[in-house]
Amino acid sequence: MMALLIRVSKQVQRKSFQNPLLYRLSSECSASRKGPESKEECKWMFGSSQEILAVVRGHVEVRQNFISEEEENVLFKEVETGLRKKRYEFDHWDDAIHGYRETERLQWGVTCESVLRRVRAVAFPEGSPLLGPIHVLDLDKEGFIKPHIDSVKFCGSTIAGLSLLSDSVMRLTPENKSTDWVDLLLSRRSLYILRDDARFKFTHGILKDEESFFSGQKVPRHRRISVICRNLPV
Repeated sequence: MMALLIRVSKQVQRKSFQNPLLYRLSSECSASRKGPESKEECKWMFGSSQEILAVVRGHVEVRQNFISEEEENVLFKEVETGLRKKRYEFDHWDDAIHGYRETERLQWGVTCESVLRRVRAVAFPEGSPLLGPIHVLDLDKEGFIKPHIDSVKFCGSTIAGLSLLSDSVMRLTPENKSTDWVDLLLSRRSLYILRDDARFKFTHGILKDEESFFSGQKVPRHRRISVICRNLPV
């Protein structure tokens, strides 16, 4: 009976921590931070100081495993049809992205539309006018996104993105103080949300594979697709 209980316990642990990096970080956080909110938060947010973390707290959010593997596969199949016709580009009109291809979609299948409704429900205030086309950004394994702030002319107070195919690290840097930083662990199938001050007063970017570390742990970068929703400026 004891051997059976041990096997069941191990199976539960494996299911609860499918990403080994998240498991290690969870263990380290439990030892270093107190309170349920802090323990959950430090699985996906790490910064140069407690002060800078306090500035962004409430303005950033990462929801791990927001979509299932099946939903990820359906999203990928829908966007891949348009992406495969394009070549990866290694320059960008405002020099913000390296090694990318992109497209926009207005029409989605039933499963994808259901996922996007969930994104809108958790990320945006009720009744907030949303930017019509969904932005799909395909980043090559060697690609990266340089620190930038999305145009305030076209985008409002909130950016929400689903991460497909790969884990990655997003770095936020205060626009007026580049020595401070906040890293967000964007695990595969997660949803990130940037709001208000994190959206307007911090640059954000995706780290290169060779620079892709979170809390001292290497986060291998592969091809990454992000499905990004934005609201309109008011």
